Parts: sequence; C-alpha cells; structure tokens
Amino acid sequence: VQLQAFGGGLVQAGGSLRLSCAASGSRVSINVMGWYRQAPGKQRELVATITSTGVTNVADSVKGRFTISRDNAKNTIYLQMNNLKAEDTTVYYCNTQGIRIMTSVPFDYFGQGTQVTVSS
Repeated sequence: VQLQAFGGGLVQAGGSLRLSCAASGSRVSINVMGWYRQAPGKQRELVATITSTGVTNVADSVKGRFTISRDNAKNTIYLQMNNLKAEDTTVYYCNTQGIRIMTSVPFDYFGQGTQVTVSS
C-alpha cells in the first residue's frame, strides 16, 4: 500500500490549508484513513480519522476547525484546516488501515509526512 500526501505549506495564523492523501494498492480493503501529527520530541497524536462508512473521529484540539472527508472511489482523504494556529505547526502524517484480501492480514501504514507551518 502506498500513500501520497499533498497540501502542506506555510500559512498565516487564522488562515486555511487543505491536505489530501491518496492510498493505492492491489488486493487490499482499506477501512480507516486518517491524519496524525508529531512535533519534535513529542509522541505522534491523532488529528482525525474516517472510516469507509464515513464515521469520523476528530481530536478535541482541532474540533470545529478541522474537517476530514473521504472519497472512497479514489481512496483519498482530505483534511480541511481552518483558523490555523501557531500550535498546529508540525509534520502531518497520513495513515491507512485495512486488510490484505488474499491473506486477511491487517496492515497499518503511515506515509511520509507533510510540513504545516503557521506563522503568528
């Protein structure tokens, strides 16, 4: 399974960015996709996840500002980030979880991170 993430960058506080992440792979069933972030010296933390049926889980720290959505046909998720704050500055990682159809072996992958920098 491969993940391609797009959309990081530099924005002023109060601004918006949209991250996207596309998953690709053969003979896999993708269930949960989501975004995590990790600041230097800190543990990776959940930002938001979404299941294949559209059930979302959003961290309290971003609730009301970030919205996660999904296009199942494209195996792509989007993270719309509004009213960004300086404390949102860090590397964001896309994640995908599912099973390999032929073996029923589960997988849990993180893609390469994308940097989000919010200037105050």
